[in-house]
Amino acid sequence: MTKIPKIIHYCWFGGAPIPEKDKACIESWRKFCPDYEIIEWNESNYDIAKNRYMKEAYDVKKWGFVPDYARLDIVYTHGGIYLDTDVEIIRNMDPLLEDEAFMGFEDGKFVALGLGFGAAKGNQHIKTMRDVYEGVSFINPDGSFNTLPSPHYTTEYLLEKGLKQNDAFQQIEGISIYPKAYFCPRDYYTGAMNLTENSYTIHHYNASWLSDKEKQNYERKLRLIERYGKTVGTGLHYVLSVPDILKRNDIGGLIGKALKKIGGIFRK
Repeated sequence: MTKIPKIIHYCWFGGAPIPEKDKACIESWRKFCPDYEIIEWNESNYDIAKNRYMKEAYDVKKWGFVPDYARLDIVYTHGGIYLDTDVEIIRNMDPLLEDEAFMGFEDGKFVALGLGFGAAKGNQHIKTMRDVYEGVSFINPDGSFNTLPSPHYTTEYLLEKGLKQNDAFQQIEGISIYPKAYFCPRDYYTGAMNLTENSYTIHHYNASWLSDKEKQNYERKLRLIERYGKTVGTGLHYVLSVPDILKRNDIGGLIGKALKKIGGIFRK
């Protein structure tokens, strides 16, 4: 069996400086995996135009979606481990190199690659997951964006192979799937930490790729959920977002046009 090489890959597209929080995470990679090669992939060493989904996301500056194809392509081509830049390593990852491929649950149901995943060079499962994006566009026919998160594509593929959405360790045709405590001990909604002796990494959800306005909106949602719980907090966030939604979609303008048309009918 070919082992996973000691390489950590990450993507940073768009040219903006890497935030200090993310730099601290990258430093943790060097601390706990000092003999690993760390490679940054960006516009200077990776061809964004090789996939339509990726290129469309790049052109509209939706940086968080650009790596969805790239990370699979990079790990398939070179082998190694991929990490998002907001992932902190807290334990040496050598034991994982014995797997043909590994990835982990984010919430007990969905498997997310951004938390950290790895595979030997040329792994066919990684290739198949990558090739899913050959049939997907980021820009929909109506001009809207396809923002379906990548865990949906990954999990759908694994479900076809027999994945059980039970947050338990399982092996599926050579892929080791780990419980969320291994790569995602921090709760996305509440920020609560559940570190165990099995934890390798912490995904901090820094959302570095978001614009300032998007990040403020994201942080407000997390604060509401932390204070009121997931259901009520999400509902409150939606209510508070209504003015922005109306403005973004020019609902007021559409209503005004409709009223003018109605008025014109009655004047005839």
